[in-house]
Amino acid sequence: MISPRSRFVTLNGMEVHVSEWGNPSNPAVVCWHGLTRNGRDFDILARQLAKDYYVICPDTIGRGWSQWSSSPETDYCFETYSSLAIGLLDYLGIDQIRWVGTSMGGAIGIKIAGTPLFQNRITHLVLNDIGAGALGDAVQDIDGIKRIISYVGSPPQFQTFTELKNYFKTIYTTFGLTSEEEWNDFTRTSCRRRDGGGISPDYDPKIALQFQHKDDLNLWTQWEAIQAKVLLIRGERSDVLLLAVAEKMRQKPNCEMVTIPELGHAPALNTEKQIALIEDFLR
Repeated sequence: MISPRSRFVTLNGMEVHVSEWGNPSNPAVVCWHGLTRNGRDFDILARQLAKDYYVICPDTIGRGWSQWSSSPETDYCFETYSSLAIGLLDYLGIDQIRWVGTSMGGAIGIKIAGTPLFQNRITHLVLNDIGAGALGDAVQDIDGIKRIISYVGSPPQFQTFTELKNYFKTIYTTFGLTSEEEWNDFTRTSCRRRDGGGISPDYDPKIALQFQHKDDLNLWTQWEAIQAKVLLIRGERSDVLLLAVAEKMRQKPNCEMVTIPELGHAPALNTEKQIALIEDFLR
């Protein structure tokens, strides 16, 4: 079975952990995770894509094995994340990539692909259950965003792995993980022991300061500038990517949209059907 390799790269003075899959001489795919998650979320997808691609799955700073910021108020924002992404591509000597982004990772992809200086770096952009902004009300007023804000800044601590797994089953119930094996892997790759012996999600609680950067969640200007081919994936029950927003985005000529039945925010990209959808698009 294909397994990931770990690489640690210092970018803009911060150490970033990257899980790498496949042959570096193959065309590159970046898979960027959601707000509280890390690059190992893509293990199932990356293992399949690695047959044809060099797959790069970073941990955003403040998550997973990447460094936590000493200036969280300024660093935990899309400007920093996109800068780190470009720095990573430059370090690896990669000019053009295919990008798969879940939630926050998709928003970072929109920001890069919609910035004139970098828009030619991304040829194919998969957006997994994330929009370019809100229609009318502020993005922070969307139910799914309010739900995420309610827990992100205070990750709970448990005494056992099983308790943490059951917590993840509660807050990520709409991802579409089904087997105990998947939930065990999901929990194992996103937990850390605390000084007192408890176990908790593996991210810096201060990533919640992201929501102070209100312009981060309004990306319509960048969206209109995107020239890459776009696949917009929406969970049928999503409370983050509202249907009206998705319908507006799909009006863009280079955007196709697919709805994943019965799932919400955000599909785990873990089934044969979801993976085949992405493979066909990336080809």
